[in-house]
Amino acid sequence: MADLLLAFAFATFVWFFATGAILWLNRLPREQHEGAVVAAIPLLAVGACGIIVAAGETTPAAAYLAFVSAVLIWGWHELAFLMGVVTGPNRQPLPPGVAGLARFRASAGTVIHHELALFLTLLLIAGLSWGAPNQVGSLTFGLLFALRLSAKLNIFLGVPHFSSAMLPPHLGYLRTHFRRRRMNPLMPVSLAAGALLVGWLARHAGHDTGAALIMSLVILGLLEHGFMLLPFRDDALWRWAMPHQAATSIRGRKSRDGL
Repeated sequence: MADLLLAFAFATFVWFFATGAILWLNRLPREQHEGAVVAAIPLLAVGACGIIVAAGETTPAAAYLAFVSAVLIWGWHELAFLMGVVTGPNRQPLPPGVAGLARFRASAGTVIHHELALFLTLLLIAGLSWGAPNQVGSLTFGLLFALRLSAKLNIFLGVPHFSSAMLPPHLGYLRTHFRRRRMNPLMPVSLAAGALLVGWLARHAGHDTGAALIMSLVILGLLEHGFMLLPFRDDALWRWAMPHQAATSIRGRKSRDGL
C-alpha cells in the first residue's frame, strides 16, 4: 500500500507542477515563444534517452524513469501547442451558425497538426521500447494522448463546465469551438472506460510500480473529466502559474454568466 500511495503522490506531483511550469513559461512575451520551444527541444532528447535506458529494466526506479521521460516529451508538445507553434492550419474563430460536419472540420483544423505530432511521437516511443520488458514510457504517453483526445472530443460535443483560463490570448479563437451542454453521449463512455481501466490496473498496482503510476494517471484524467461536469474552476489550481491570465478569464466568465 505504501508503494501505491508513493506512486500516486509522485504522479500527482509531476502532473501538477509540470502543468504549472508550462503555463508559467507561456507568460513569456509572444515574440519569445518560438525561441522557447526550440530551446526546450533537449527535453525530447532527454526523454527519449530515458525511455531507452529504462526499457530493459523492470525495477521500480526504471518505471519512474520511464514515466518521467514520457512526461518530459509530452510537456514539450504541450508547450509547443500553448505557445502557438504547433497547432493547426485553422486559426480563426468558428463562424456563427456553423454546425455538423462543417463544425467538426473547422474545429479539427485548429489542432490537427498537434494531434498528428503526438501520434507520430507515440509511434516513435513505442518503437524505442518495442519488445522490451518495461513499457511504462509508451503506455504513459499513449494514455496521455487518449485522455487528451477524450477531453477535446467531450468539449467539442459539449459539457456543462469547462475552463478556458489556461488558453493564452493568441489561442483565444479556440473558445469559439467549445460547446456548453448539460451532457453528451461520449462523456459516460469516457468515465466508464476510465473506471474499468482503474479497476483492472488496481489488481496489479500493489506489486507493480508501473501499473500504479499508470493507474494514478487514469485517476487524474478522470478527475479532469469530472471538472467538466462540476461547477469547479480547475484553473484555480494553477493560478500561481498564470495569475493575471486566470484573473482576467474569471472576471470575464463572471460577467458572461451574470455572477
